[in-house]
Amino acid sequence: MPDRKLRIGCASGFWGDTPEAVGQLVNKGGIDYLVFDYLAEVTMSLMARARAKSPEAGFAPDFVRALVPWLAEIKAKGIKVVANAGGVNPRGCRDALARAAEAAGVDISIGVVLGDDLLDRADEIRARGETEMFSG
Repeated sequence: MPDRKLRIGCASGFWGDTPEAVGQLVNKGGIDYLVFDYLAEVTMSLMARARAKSPEAGFAPDFVRALVPWLAEIKAKGIKVVANAGGVNPRGCRDALARAAEAAGVDISIGVVLGDDLLDRADEIRARGETEMFSG
């Protein structure tokens, strides 16, 4: 079996990180995967606060802004994008990216991973005697 190199480039480490890495990695990185990480603790609290103010919010909008200018090239090069930019609203992030891609004239496929939001089960969890670690 021949050796195959898989090249992965990470374009962010938190909400507010520089968008410059996207272009650098897409243009000169020779990458197969472009990843974004947005789930630092402070970022999650900002996303939760934003979602509490607006049901459409709760994700990292800078992910969409940083990615959209490079979508055509990303697609042409076959680069796969993996991100946890959805934060507390992954569907909202997907919808924002889909709208932006459509406006840019780039047809992309977007997958969303769901299942870790337990807010709808909060009463059930509290009834079992579980408590939140900071507020009780």
